[in-house]
This record gives sequence, C-alpha cells and structure tokens, in this order.
Amino acid sequence: MDLNLLRVLDALLRENSVTRAAERLGTSPAAVSRTLARLRRTVGDPLLVRAGQCMVPTPRALELREEVRELLQACDNVLRPGAGFDAVHLRRSFTVQAADLLLAGLAGPLTDRVRAEAPHVDVVFLPEALEGGPALRHGTVDVELGVLGRLDPEVRTRHLTRKVLVGVARSGHPLFDEPIDARRFAAAGHIGISRHGKRNGPIDEALAGLGLERRVAVVVPSHTSAMILARDTDLVALTLEDWLPATTAALGLRTFPVPLDLGPLDLGMAWHPRNSADPGHRWFREHLADAVLDPSAPGSAGTRRQGLKSARTQELTDGQDV
Repeated sequence: MDLNLLRVLDALLRENSVTRAAERLGTSPAAVSRTLARLRRTVGDPLLVRAGQCMVPTPRALELREEVRELLQACDNVLRPGAGFDAVHLRRSFTVQAADLLLAGLAGPLTDRVRAEAPHVDVVFLPEALEGGPALRHGTVDVELGVLGRLDPEVRTRHLTRKVLVGVARSGHPLFDEPIDARRFAAAGHIGISRHGKRNGPIDEALAGLGLERRVAVVVPSHTSAMILARDTDLVALTLEDWLPATTAALGLRTFPVPLDLGPLDLGMAWHPRNSADPGHRWFREHLADAVLDPSAPGSAGTRRQGLKSARTQELTDGQDV
C-alpha cells in the first residue's frame, strides 16, 4: 500500500472537501481528485459523496477515519527523524518576522503554547524589515510569516490560510448611517498603511476601475497605529476579517465589507531548507501554524510529542509555494 494514499485519505476524511484536503496537503485539487478515484477503486466504496454543495463521508469512510489516523501516526513514529525529540528539554530561541497585525493576534496564543511544552524556549518577533530570502538564508530570521514574496528559490513555504480585507471605522462613523457602496467608501477619508510611505495600492486600482478615487489623508507604518487613529478620527482603515474581534470591539471600532472586487490575502510561512528536518524547528513551525489557524485553541502537548503528523505531511511537498 502506498502510504501517500493513506495521507490523502486522512486529509479527505478530516476536511470532507477535495479543495481543502489539497490545501492541507500542499497540492492541487486535481491531484487529490485523481487519488480519491484511486482510493474508491481500492476500497470498493465511494468514501465521500455529494450532498448539495458539500461532501459527506459514507459509513465505510467513518469506519476508516480513526484507523487511518492511527496507522499514519504509527508510521510517523517509526520513520520521522529525531524520534527522541522532547520539547521540554529544548533550550533555544526562534525568530519570527511578521506584520504587527498578525503578531497582535498570535503572539499571546503562540507564547502560551510554546511555554506549556518548552519552558526554556524564547520567541523573538521582528517587524517586516527583512522580508525575503536573504534573512532566512543568513539565519537572521527562522520563520517569515504573512503574504510571502521575493523569496530565494531554495526557501520552503507552507500555505496557511486566506484572509479577506475589511474596512474598519469608529462605531459612530457617519459611513454606517447608510449602505456602504463603492462611491461612499471612496468619499471617506482613508488611512494608508505602509512602512515605506506608499499612498496607493490595490484599493486605489480597484476604485480607478470604477472611475473613483479616494483620498489617503494619513499614512502610518503599522496596522496597530491605523486602528488607534481610526478610533480617534473619522478616517477609515483596513484590517483582516474575523481577526482580533475582541480588540476591535474594545477600541470602539466596527468592521464592514469593502465594496470592491478584491481577492483574499494568502497567508503562509517560509523557512530555509536547512531547518526543514530539524525536530525543534519543525515543532516550532507547527505551533506557529496552529496559532495562526486557531488562535483561541489551546496547544496539545501530548499530541505534539507523539508525532508532528502535519509537519510530516508537509515534508511530502516541501519546496512548493502553495
């Protein structure tokens, strides 16, 4: 039996979706569809069937779910490098480069997860001042997190999630008095966010396509300062959908959909290949990924020490910028 079949089956039974399983595995939906067809022939069961807009597992698939998971865990325990790794003995610092908006949401959960398993591990957060491959290549940064670009060809990447940009303004802003269309959005005063002082970007391009133009009244270097400025003025800023909702509410801010055809932001992490097989680095990358994907969930020390299964799955496609 090809173990890759089991990994694809595990991803399908976790996600109940070919597309999401492909994202989990770092491959294409077409490749997962072909493997699903092969699995169906091998097992003699459809495994996942269409139910409206969703896919649901068959009874046979439900029987296999835990068995497949246990088999993969057993294989990973046998085959993974550094089988004796135990985070509790790790004494090390990891450096993460990310935008302040991401750090504000994940620094606390990540720190809690790391300290619960590895009390002697320190985390250093850097602003996006060294983005791109050289910092990873030179070891200045262990992991780059965010919208990835300008990476050296050897750098490894992992896609984490997609986030939609939304507008944010103080709760009593006149913009909320009526439906927010593109014209009213463009007429509001805006806060630009750029470390290099840029005033124009994708928002301006989308508005120009509609024959509209906005005024960027202020440019600030960080999302945090933009949100504080939006709290104290009638200017509008941008943030990520469903990110830091409690903080947004505590600041007296309210979000709204941007009335433009904007694509989502692909968030991922990047690291140098010299660290790919290092057990400590892999352990840290998994915690970092989990903190991004579900900041509210507690870390699971027992699970981490048993296998780092998703990290092993990622090794199958290491090097692909998904």
